[in-house]
Amino acid sequence: MKERKVVQTVQGINAVDGAGVHLTRVLGHSTVKAFDPFLMLDSFDSENPQDYIKGFPMHPHRGIETVTYLVQGRIEHQDSLGNKGVIEPGCSQWMTGGSGILHQEMPQAEKRMLGFQLWLNLPKSEKMTEPKYFEIRKEDIPIFKGDGYTVGVVSGVYHDVEGARPHHIQAMILDLTVESGKTVIIPTKKGETVFAFIIEGDGQIGNVRYKEKSAVLFDDGDYIEVQAADTPLRFAAFSAPALNEPVAWGGPIVMNTEEELKQAFADLEEGTFIKK
Repeated sequence: MKERKVVQTVQGINAVDGAGVHLTRVLGHSTVKAFDPFLMLDSFDSENPQDYIKGFPMHPHRGIETVTYLVQGRIEHQDSLGNKGVIEPGCSQWMTGGSGILHQEMPQAEKRMLGFQLWLNLPKSEKMTEPKYFEIRKEDIPIFKGDGYTVGVVSGVYHDVEGARPHHIQAMILDLTVESGKTVIIPTKKGETVFAFIIEGDGQIGNVRYKEKSAVLFDDGDYIEVQAADTPLRFAAFSAPALNEPVAWGGPIVMNTEEELKQAFADLEEGTFIKK
């Protein structure tokens, strides 16, 4: 059994998006190739509602899936398909933008907003699939309890505990809490892209300490091993097969070629972006 070693670390930076939401941008354009098929990762962590209540008014997506996961807080959403709902603590919303959708996400004032949104690339053959959602409620996320740690299996499998099965990219997403000084081992599939995102506390991998709000990318192997430093640790672990396809990324739309990207924006201008 080969342990995966760290090959890249990305420290999140402060950013403003939407109508004025203050967030930490971790993954983006510069990390596309290394973290394939994971495109973007934004982290939310604020006790000041003024940082986020302006939210993300109606905007388009095509060619990707967005995965929102909340540890604390509430986000109301609605879209051009007529869907409405609320993402609550311990819940995840997996949205397939596919051929085209307009949606908005409006965080509500709470004591703390803590969580992340991940963008997953869709393969070329599924870029124009039908837009859809599936909600993963807190009660739908099974928990594995180990020695000094717990694992919430949002999707994929951890030690025979199975979470949700995505419609497209079969990504594993785990929410892990680890007591101070304790260690967790996460089996991984060989050949897949694997990284960890440190939500709270500092993690130790090997002899190196990694700060919160950083993404840690691993090389190939059978498992990763992460230890909580001198405070409790909360982190997310991700794994998925790389697509190894060209990426043309413009704002909220991700296609394979510049021509497809131009067509998407032309469809927006002409009012044909959404299938009737």
